[in-house]
Amino acid sequence: MIRPVARKDLPGLLRLLRHMDQSPERGVLAPEARDLEGLAEELEDGLVLLKEGEEVAGYVGLYPFWDGAALEGPLAYREEDLPPLLEAAEKRAREVEVERLYAFPREENRVLRRVLEEAGFGLLHVTYFFVKHPEGLDYPAPEGVRVEEGFPGAGVYRELYRESEESWALRLRWTDEELEEHFQDPAVHLLVAYLKGVPVGLAEVELEGGEASVAYIGVVPEARGKGIGRTLLSEAAKLARRKGADLLRVRAHDHEKGALDLYRSLGFSLEEAVATYAKELKARR
Repeated sequence: MIRPVARKDLPGLLRLLRHMDQSPERGVLAPEARDLEGLAEELEDGLVLLKEGEEVAGYVGLYPFWDGAALEGPLAYREEDLPPLLEAAEKRAREVEVERLYAFPREENRVLRRVLEEAGFGLLHVTYFFVKHPEGLDYPAPEGVRVEEGFPGAGVYRELYRESEESWALRLRWTDEELEEHFQDPAVHLLVAYLKGVPVGLAEVELEGGEASVAYIGVVPEARGKGIGRTLLSEAAKLARRKGADLLRVRAHDHEKGALDLYRSLGFSLEEAVATYAKELKARR
């Protein structure tokens, strides 16, 4: 039986989450809390699969994401329980008129990836997450290059964002007011690289809990190969140290070969890799 999650299900769900944590081959986007009160606060639109004795055997959640909704899970002890959980989540998504459904299994989770593909989900990309202490990343800027911190205005930002990486799209939908409000957040810092006075690259750094994450970093095509990406990363590391962060996080999609090579060459360690899948549930207008 599959039904909405109830408070009495939380101990069983907690056991299921801890089972997932034991191996990256079971990994998938899932609730973060690992205590009963935290789970009670975190869960919103979730479904549980119950077996004999009302024991929780599987879980799938649904929450708003980008232009559709994202799945938490599905996760289950047995492979054969994944398809019915996925079907139930898709049914729920259609009921609330979701147009696009996303799923985020770990790269190593071959079982769930196969189930998603058999259900009509397509792989968009794999994202690699790297970490490093922010020391040892000091590099001089190339001749004619300077990096400044601050929002250069919505027009300049959009042009840099659009040209730096063709797969980036989310921020292009934001209004001028939304962009300005975002970069007024004291935890968000934007670094812009200029080559002979012309903006050619950007790095966005977000600070939280003693960690600094590079949410975006990119250089326009005509300015690549000059060491500007490395300079932006160096400035991001300096910023992280100034703000007291002891860990620097970066990420890159599988098609961003230059960024992947850069992170590896600078001593970043791979933390995890997550596959992004999507399925269209209704025709787009």
